[in-house]
Amino acid sequence: MRIVTANEMHVWLSQGEVLEKDSQGPKVIRLTTGQLLKIFRSRRRPFLARLSPEAERFAQHAKALQERGVATPHIEECCWLNRHQAVSACLYKPLPGTSLEHLFKYARQEFDCLLPALAHFIKQLHIKGIYFRSLHLGNIIYKNGSFGLIDFLDIRFRPRPLSRSLIKRNFNHLENYLIRRKVQDFPLQALIEYYDHANA
Repeated sequence: MRIVTANEMHVWLSQGEVLEKDSQGPKVIRLTTGQLLKIFRSRRRPFLARLSPEAERFAQHAKALQERGVATPHIEECCWLNRHQAVSACLYKPLPGTSLEHLFKYARQEFDCLLPALAHFIKQLHIKGIYFRSLHLGNIIYKNGSFGLIDFLDIRFRPRPLSRSLIKRNFNHLENYLIRRKVQDFPLQALIEYYDHANA
């Protein structure tokens, strides 16, 4: 991976639009080119993080999902922003569409109509052995009858369909997300019922 120069990073920060940030700084920046810059600040020891950078793992996960028929952003480049501190990044084209979180907030009727299709999508992920701990409304994109995934660094791939316990755990993660975001009217039980009756 190439090392981004200080001047290039300055241009990105000064001219780009920060979409997400935390206490450590920007996490996602929309560049003037339309690309997104996703920044990974590793929690692992720098030595270990340099051996397997988060940016590269993110790109590998994108490829693995695409090979399983799941739409993801197109990763264009992985790079180091600060190799010494193991800060890596991905440049990619955003996945076209609208997040389910946006539809739930601002187009509730449309969202409710998508519930059976969403349940089928989640079931297909599980059948394909995809365990996505961060499966929540903000990480699922919808466009023209199809769903895709973003922000999938913590995804895991199993060689066979997920067990009942992992499926339950996945829905528990979704429920905990809804509780943290104080979403009180999400039709979780209806989603689970649609899931149970969805075709394999």
